Amino acid sequence: MTEAPAAPELWLARHGETAWSKSGQHTSFTDLALTDVGEQQSEKLRPLLAEVSFDLVLTSPRLRARRTAELAGFAHAEEDGDLVEWGYGDYEGLTTETIRETVPGWSVWTHPSPGGESAEQVGTRLDRVVARARREGRTLVFGHGHSLRALTARWLGLGVEHGRLFLLDTGTYSVLGEDRGTPVVTRWNVESR
Repeated sequence: MTEAPAAPELWLARHGETAWSKSGQHTSFTDLALTDVGEQQSEKLRPLLAEVSFDLVLTSPRLRARRTAELAGFAHAEEDGDLVEWGYGDYEGLTTETIRETVPGWSVWTHPSPGGESAEQVGTRLDRVVARARREGRTLVFGHGHSLRALTARWLGLGVEHGRLFLLDTGTYSVLGEDRGTPVVTRWNVESR
């Protein structure tokens, strides 16, 4: 009797702290290094992930994600441009509070970012990551706060805007899977102590 293939899993690792993630500045294309705290957070992911066998390991090409992958023990993770952070356009480097001074109630989940990506554009590229993970098996990705939250929504069959429901801290990992064919969250925002 042939063993049934394991249900697909998508493991998400958010990069460690940067100066801008600490201050709340939106960071998409700006290629920031990890802070000392971010380096420590990333190193602490190593024992949490070391015992897991992954079929595919991907990383955003941004320095902060690649460095997190390296420190977590996955220096040879494949770069995938679909995992970059949401493109904030003119809001790059600004905090939500600063943006709301001119656009009351602004949120990346509900409002446009001039010169940046729309939720539909983000969803299209993250759907490619979901499809690849479902084909490949247990997949680990290193990425960014908003894009990983949007990726979670897409894994669950929800619109990108529902990513707002999944708070995700720096230097943490989460696991998405399936329960009898239904996409689910199996672990969320796990950090090492």
